Amino acid sequence: MDLRKLIRDVPNFPIEGIIFKDITTLIKDPVGYSETLNELYNLAKNKGITKVVGIESRGFIFGGALAEKLGAGFVPIRKPGKLPAETVSESYELEYGTDQMEIHKDALQEGDKVLLHDDLLATGGTMEAACKLVEKLGAEIVQISFIIDLTFLNGKEKLKGYDVHSLIEYDSE
Repeated sequence: MDLRKLIRDVPNFPIEGIIFKDITTLIKDPVGYSETLNELYNLAKNKGITKVVGIESRGFIFGGALAEKLGAGFVPIRKPGKLPAETVSESYELEYGTDQMEIHKDALQEGDKVLLHDDLLATGGTMEAACKLVEKLGAEIVQISFIIDLTFLNGKEKLKGYDVHSLIEYDSE
């Protein structure tokens, strides 16, 4: 199945000049959703993963399902003020601004083997910050997965040294 055909381009979102890769058209298709989940699972199985960390909010869609299939726990990384207990935070730059994310201070511990998941890799700032959060808590990052990699933005450059996988690459807008 060509998953690329199930992804919609939305021009000028979230700001003028950005072409947003919308996975809602992929996840509403039951075959597309299942195929995507199975492909992500096949990349991560047999790696001893104990926790899947999903990045708000689209990283939750497949992150929770991957955790269940892998027999692992699921840990959310969220925007500030969304998690109820004590958190650790990290600031990062987006291709169109800056932001911050948080993880519960007790969400991970030494010995945890982590799969970090988000829907899309752009400039790499979001995932780089997520990696810093995971490592601050003493866990080991075993793999990073994305559905989409916008390779023309060179996001993998910020993730050198990690095992990074994506299902679909776009070489240009």
